[in-house]
Amino acid sequence: MSGWLVIAGLGPGDAALMTPEVDQALAAATDIVGYIPYVARIADRKGLVKHASDNRVELERSQHALELAAAGRRVVVVSSGDPGVFAMAAAVFEAVESGLADWRNLDIRVLPGITAMLAAAARAGAPLGHDFCTINLSDNLKPWAVIEKRLRLAAEADFAMAFYNPRSKARPEGFARALTVLQEACGDQRPVIFARAVSTPEETLRIVALPDCTADMADMRTVVLVGSSRTRLIERVGARPIVYTPRAIP
Repeated sequence: MSGWLVIAGLGPGDAALMTPEVDQALAAATDIVGYIPYVARIADRKGLVKHASDNRVELERSQHALELAAAGRRVVVVSSGDPGVFAMAAAVFEAVESGLADWRNLDIRVLPGITAMLAAAARAGAPLGHDFCTINLSDNLKPWAVIEKRLRLAAEADFAMAFYNPRSKARPEGFARALTVLQEACGDQRPVIFARAVSTPEETLRIVALPDCTADMADMRTVVLVGSSRTRLIERVGARPIVYTPRAIP
């Protein structure tokens, strides 16, 4: 087969945060496949075909990309951030496993990107400087009971935490429930970082003590970072505090 399929992370927003490896794949592609706003980030050029689709058709999108690659096209499936973090890499491999036998022999590569969690942490300082976990708060693909169990266990283990997809218009109550779980389980003043649209012109970053957090502080463009019990603030005059978690536990 002469075609290939690359699953690429476009980074959090700023083109400067896209890796050269991804740039090269995009330049060589005949087809770009992905969610509408991510495909829109790719400049039009002669010979490039863009296949944009809605957000909840990941499996169908993956199957289409595999069909194109099997037909000899050079295909890049685009995700924001990193394609392996709650994104398209897993969806493509799910399609490979359940699809045509020949798809398993395609040239398929995953190219990493800077995910929003890391971009947000860098803006704030080093809140993920020690052990941490990442949880997708969307209950579209898993029940709320699983999310709540993981939240409580992460708090018990004293991980710093990063939350993706905290609050949507369709399910605004989920993040409020998550905050209630954390406030009960943690019971302290640890900092919470609300980082919205990091590295874009709409970027905002807000640091709030856990008891003062409310659900309306986040939306689907927000990554929420919750410190551990050891996470610290370095206050500064005329500037936002630095948030960091020490590397050592005595």
